[in-house]
Amino acid sequence: MFDREKLKDIEDKMRDYDGNVKKAIERFPERKEEFKSTSGYEFKRLYTPLDVERFDYLNDLGFPGMYPFTRGVQPTMYRARFWTMRQYAGFGTAEESNKRYKYLLEQGQMGLSVAFDLPTQIGYDSDDPMAEGEVGKVGVAIDSLEDMEILFDGIPLDKVSTSMTINSTAAILLAMYIAVAEKQGVPMEKLSGTIQNDILKEYIARGTYIFPPQPSMRIITDIFEFCSKNMPKWNPISISGYHIREAGSTAVQEVAFTLADAIAYVETAIKAGLDPNVFGRRLSFFFAAHNNFLEEIAKFRAARRLWAKIMKERFGVTNEKAMMLRFHTQTGGSTLTAQQPLNNIIRVTIQALAAVLGGTQSLHTNSYDEALGLPTEESVRIALRTQQIIAYESGVADTIDPLGGSYVIEALTNNIEEKAMEYIKKIDEMGGMVKAIESGYVQKEIHESAYKMQLAVEKGEEVIVGVNKFNIEEDLTQKEVLKVNPELEEKQKMKLKKLKKKRDNSKVEKVLKNIKNTASSGENLMPYILEAVKAYATVGEISNALREVFGEYTETIVI
Repeated sequence: MFDREKLKDIEDKMRDYDGNVKKAIERFPERKEEFKSTSGYEFKRLYTPLDVERFDYLNDLGFPGMYPFTRGVQPTMYRARFWTMRQYAGFGTAEESNKRYKYLLEQGQMGLSVAFDLPTQIGYDSDDPMAEGEVGKVGVAIDSLEDMEILFDGIPLDKVSTSMTINSTAAILLAMYIAVAEKQGVPMEKLSGTIQNDILKEYIARGTYIFPPQPSMRIITDIFEFCSKNMPKWNPISISGYHIREAGSTAVQEVAFTLADAIAYVETAIKAGLDPNVFGRRLSFFFAAHNNFLEEIAKFRAARRLWAKIMKERFGVTNEKAMMLRFHTQTGGSTLTAQQPLNNIIRVTIQALAAVLGGTQSLHTNSYDEALGLPTEESVRIALRTQQIIAYESGVADTIDPLGGSYVIEALTNNIEEKAMEYIKKIDEMGGMVKAIESGYVQKEIHESAYKMQLAVEKGEEVIVGVNKFNIEEDLTQKEVLKVNPELEEKQKMKLKKLKKKRDNSKVEKVLKNIKNTASSGENLMPYILEAVKAYATVGEISNALREVFGEYTETIVI
């Protein structure tokens, strides 16, 4: 970027600047002795061409839509079309969630994002004793195809893309979505959307696993194969750093562990005979946006460049579309505070802006009251309006990668990429991500980072406005919070009871037997799961059939 002579001139001038800094600090000391990122490296006082002297424009930055995709995955980015504004929603029964989806679409939302309740996520029906007290609490309760039909009633599935945050039971919910579409007259090849289907991060950070890692990876590969043959517009996985970050990881760890998970999925799919040039085009990713604005922008750019290199250099991928890291972003739920909740609107705005400047493909903005309970209609509308104001009023979407070339952004991008690659190499030496998870290494790294961050907050080294500084007296009990009516659980159980009476139970018995036989044989499970949901076998029944064959996972205790 600069020749050696000009860099020497800058070095000489830097000495003059350092002298000025010394005098300034004697009069007005800096706020901290060290300014550090969440990942522990130091933010320098000033970034100059000296910090990017080995910078190669074409190899390190390049052009949007071209390898290594540092500046974005599309040639025109948001000048052609804004990111998809996709608000994550779902609570109570399918009827209630359907009303919320229609409200959000009326308000200008571009795609749906479905939140499922805990029993649905871990393969229990609403009438299972294990589900008691959890039905419809953190998402919508889905027991059968009947619930899914209600959930998407009046929503044309060929006109909207849908993201479903579901992992252990992803194959079942995807099959239900296909079956609902068929009833609407929409063939599966026309469906667009994403299932999360990222089981490795469940073992690391989130905990909604059912089966041990190996059979879980087999189900994921079955989904990859099925989608690559039948659903060209569908993303069969969203490899998630979001939950890793929310569990307490640093920005570097979020990139490293997410891409290490992705490497494990690609390796498993290749072993099963799938072509990374084909299935690689439909891989998608999911990241968090947290408060350190500059670091977050650099993080997204570093992840995109590093993944392109991994696909090209490690897996020999030649199709550039299969090298692209396309990602969804959600603002950081763990950064929201119950104290002075309106402050969260500002936090979410900063995080959303970082995601846009980092080149996200879709975005969910959290509602300001989510630290208190489920979001109200008003708070959801403000969250969506935040995205719309960034898109239509701020001007940041009018030029591509507007912070590209900034010395600090490029230096941070390089730093995050290098440090993430160090983690990936260490995980490779351990035998890969599954082995690293089983040993507890990844979980321990995250726990240590979370502990350090919490300690910094408690000591006042990290300021959380309204929590450990600038506090006020307030009565949080007076805040309006959306609560799920406890009667809905009984209503859901009654609906399930009626379904089990009216369906063809001999047919259900037969399809569940087919699933068990297929799970034992190694044949692709997806066609049999699709057959089962069409017979109105429930999420719990299908999961239990697989439990009989695969067993259940017991968590590794990290010491």
